[in-house]
Amino acid sequence: MTSTQIIVLGFLLAIFIGAGLLMLPFATARGQHTGLSTALFTATTSICVTGLVVVDTFSHWSIFGQIIVLILIQIGGFGVITLYSGFVILMKKRFSLSTRLLIQDYYNLDSIHGLIKFLKRVIKDTLKVEGVGALFYCFAFIPKFGFFKGLWISIFNAVSAFCNAGMDVIGPNSLIDYNTDIFINAVTITLIVLGGLGYVVWFDVIETVKLSYKRGYNFKIFWKKLNEHTRLVINLTLFFLISGTLLVLGFEWNNPDTIANLPLGNKILTSFFQSVTFRTAGFATVPQDALTPSTCLIGCIYMFIGGSPVGTAGGIKTVTIFVLFLNAISFIRDRNEAVVLKRAVSPELINKATAIITSNLIITIVLILALMQTAQISLLSATYEIFSATGTVGLSRGLTSRLNLAGMTVVMIGMYAGRIGPISMALFFRTSHADKNDIKYSNGHFIVG
Repeated sequence: MTSTQIIVLGFLLAIFIGAGLLMLPFATARGQHTGLSTALFTATTSICVTGLVVVDTFSHWSIFGQIIVLILIQIGGFGVITLYSGFVILMKKRFSLSTRLLIQDYYNLDSIHGLIKFLKRVIKDTLKVEGVGALFYCFAFIPKFGFFKGLWISIFNAVSAFCNAGMDVIGPNSLIDYNTDIFINAVTITLIVLGGLGYVVWFDVIETVKLSYKRGYNFKIFWKKLNEHTRLVINLTLFFLISGTLLVLGFEWNNPDTIANLPLGNKILTSFFQSVTFRTAGFATVPQDALTPSTCLIGCIYMFIGGSPVGTAGGIKTVTIFVLFLNAISFIRDRNEAVVLKRAVSPELINKATAIITSNLIITIVLILALMQTAQISLLSATYEIFSATGTVGLSRGLTSRLNLAGMTVVMIGMYAGRIGPISMALFFRTSHADKNDIKYSNGHFIVG
């Protein structure tokens, strides 16, 4: 089996195991019933760290069920390949070359050098960040809910936020009751952004900070010491966060159902949180069905883009869309190469970005049309739901809980395809035609544009 096939089937196997555990009688709260469709949908949204739910996580599931959901979210955040590798490390077994290549493919790394060290650091640092996040949450939730319930809510929220899952056990309103709470907003935003930056960026920043501290570098030198990928990701992250905030603020300024009645500071805070959560987080501090159509459209674009590579966020990724945009600009300017930060972007990377964006866009459009055929669903609600599913975001205009079986199936396909990537699905069924690459054809006379 190829690496892609192992990844695709690994996630599928984890979903079925999770659904089986959620169907156990003691996984459901007293007075509730869990059918196969509900269990399968919940396992899919948890493993795919999406956050769309057909039943309320806080009330439908028992503590055991909530623990299963949390474990599935953590597995989805790590990825089944990382989880398997973690067990190999714990058992002190040696990694075969095929396993090393599998991990390299999963994280899109350039080489297998230092792979095991990288993997250990991913697991350790993830648990550290989630632990610190849970500790901060405790200061807010324990005084309100009591020690044990407050502690559980803190742990669940920290893992869910860092993994960009967007699920919580607080209540039916997500974080709407905390939309003006600066502390809760700050902790949640920090966890979401850290998860979405990507591990490669993390490690580069940490190592450069240590080096700068030892040698007394100023910020200018520190910034130049970061590798080009890290600098690009940070710039793109800031651009999308700030632009998203300004757009939401402008489109929702006079909307009485969202931010119109809030003071200026809270308007900015709520708009900033919405900009952050659009990028695959799934938490909400305002009702999503109250957003204006313009904001929903912007949200769909940002959900489609998602976070950055080699992290817990979904979407096509910031660097992917930038590479395609850069290639277009280079063509318009009659440049032979696409160049950013004084580094050329390889044709192979441009081809990969094109394939990722095209495959994601096609499957998203097909699923929107399919969802609209399952019931009387408006174009806006269906579009928002599917972009949220394929981007593994978890935001909904109140549609998810009203889906019939056919609608749930369409959304599950979207979440699964979004988590593993439509391009991976295509590679899963691909047969090798490498021999045909040796054949060279004369240029055809075609017209575009």
